[in-house]
Amino acid sequence: MGSCEGQETHVLMVTLAFQGHINPMVKLAKRLSSLSKNLHITLATMEPARDRLSSAAAADKSSVDLVFFSDGLPKDDPRALATLLKSLNEVGAKNLSKIIGEKRYSCIISGPFTPWVPAVAAAHDIPCAILWIQACGAYSVYYRYYMKTDSFPDLEDLNQTVELPALPSLQVRDLPTCIFPSDGAHFSQLMAEFADCLRYVKWVLVNSFYELEPEIIESMSDLKPLIPIGPLVSPFLLGADEDETLDGKNLDLWKSDDCCMEWLDKQGRSSVVYISFGSVLESSENQVETIAKALKNREVRFLWVIRPKEKAQNVHVLQEMVKEGQGVVIDWCQQERILSHDAISCFVTHCGWNSTIETVVTGVPVVAYPSWSDQPIDARLLVDVFGIGVRMRNDAVDGELKVAEVERCIEAVTEGPDAADMRSRAADLKHAARLALAPGGSSARDLESFISDITSTPDSLL
Repeated sequence: MGSCEGQETHVLMVTLAFQGHINPMVKLAKRLSSLSKNLHITLATMEPARDRLSSAAAADKSSVDLVFFSDGLPKDDPRALATLLKSLNEVGAKNLSKIIGEKRYSCIISGPFTPWVPAVAAAHDIPCAILWIQACGAYSVYYRYYMKTDSFPDLEDLNQTVELPALPSLQVRDLPTCIFPSDGAHFSQLMAEFADCLRYVKWVLVNSFYELEPEIIESMSDLKPLIPIGPLVSPFLLGADEDETLDGKNLDLWKSDDCCMEWLDKQGRSSVVYISFGSVLESSENQVETIAKALKNREVRFLWVIRPKEKAQNVHVLQEMVKEGQGVVIDWCQQERILSHDAISCFVTHCGWNSTIETVVTGVPVVAYPSWSDQPIDARLLVDVFGIGVRMRNDAVDGELKVAEVERCIEAVTEGPDAADMRSRAADLKHAARLALAPGGSSARDLESFISDITSTPDSLL
């Protein structure tokens, strides 16, 4: 199972074919490969992503091999999440076992949302790691809730207070939505299965770094410890020179619109608001129009990722601003490149953890506008723990986002009385992120220890 010095060690990574799940896996694969030339990484995901990912991998010239397994659904199935998860629970283990049988793997690294994988690894006598792709804070909530280590109030009342170790005082509305009965039984079941699968897991790796969430990491040390090995970002964000193995490319499911970089190059320093709500959420036309009116009122330059882009074409005020050169609307981009550009003043974000980590590493303050899943607790961390942004909220009466609220938040982050402190704190976290993965840093040491574990003799892994 292990490998002697000079022998190749094979590692299999397994993830759902969603952009926010693939990116951190690929980043980890490249980092592991850069630290140990004897590691050979294979990434396994679902068959429907073959065409898009294979072409992206060819352009990336990645050292990561791709393999695909059937999710058990017909090719033309729309793959609603509940249907996909149910099918994977039924056929995933069998189909993944076929891949495992083709090579001797020393370790399997699974994403958290394929909780059937660790049992497959155990059946093949292969040590398993989870790559947790959300905040340590979110992991702590899920673990404590499903393992019943702490008491939780009635989740139907969003105003109830929740007190958990190492976290700020929360309301139920701040918790990850997947535990809510109203969010759908399949989400709650998925997270319950994740908590249960941890009995098969030797390592819980997490895309964070100790200095970002120290108290939360310490609070889990006597339960199911976390091993922070992040931030999992492209090395150029950490001050490293790019090379063929560790560059700024991802295995993107969509083609990036890189013309926006030329436009950014022509803008003044800290003059552009960057807006993106990730790869999954689709903004309503009302939200698009509200934010657009606020940008127009404040005469703020902007770069906005809108999926699908047609939503922007239906909003007259936004189209007028684009024609006048006040901003650019694109369908997809290399977000790390955008956030690291000197022209960016702040990031209006849905607070997905990949975006959260990237804004921390680039030192960009945020306007936090979470929607679901782990985003609400990430927003609390960004605003109340990391101290690098403000929270944007829908109206309490009609539940809609208001122009005045958008204006308030943009002003607060860019020129308000606390803006300088936010920028200073963001700069400090950017520096801490770089140190974590520098030689001798906290995450660098944890990565080296993990590599030593998976390349050691079999007896040490049992």
